[in-house]
Amino acid sequence: MKKQISLFLLSAAAILCGCSGRSETNLDSVNMENPVIEAIMARRSIRHYKDTPVDREILEKIALCGINAPNAMNHQDWEVRIIDSEDYFNGITEVMKKEMPSFVGDDDPRFRNAFRNATAAFAIACPDDESGMLMQNVGLMSENICLAAYSLGIGTCIMGGPVMVMNGCPEAKPFLDRLGFSEGYKLRVIIAAGYPDEEPEARPRDAGKIRFVE
Repeated sequence: MKKQISLFLLSAAAILCGCSGRSETNLDSVNMENPVIEAIMARRSIRHYKDTPVDREILEKIALCGINAPNAMNHQDWEVRIIDSEDYFNGITEVMKKEMPSFVGDDDPRFRNAFRNATAAFAIACPDDESGMLMQNVGLMSENICLAAYSLGIGTCIMGGPVMVMNGCPEAKPFLDRLGFSEGYKLRVIIAAGYPDEEPEARPRDAGKIRFVE
């Protein structure tokens, strides 16, 4: 794994150096012996999953890492639901086939459900908030979940399609209701999770986006 990460960093640096207006990545500043940094640099969005279920103990541990994310004034204006029911996935998939057929892609012989064949998912909700702080909190929680999952050998992918269907389609309301969010809370993010069935290559990052203020 460390060898793969080092190769990724070297490849990214070479690409960045060869692109106009992009800065060279300072590899000396990246301590790959640090497990947190290694997780950040190695985590990828997974879009194909094995059909092996994830133990609830592992899923709960990941969710606990999620609620330990920073949040404004420690108000914890978020709620998390863990979905690991095959019946639930199959039901909402049938709704999505009607509402977003191009998104589902069930012509793939490996297709099982509209959550990239994930065996679990984390659904996160928060109230509406004009300041945008609560959505920032949800973003921070989502990152904690993705990194914690990676560290435990679980892949993740943040998904927008299921959220749009569940919030906007009347046929999906029974599935939204099953999540049991408190009044005033709205579904914001769904994170598919499961054992990875792929090893996607890293996409280069533009280090030129980073600048010190003089």
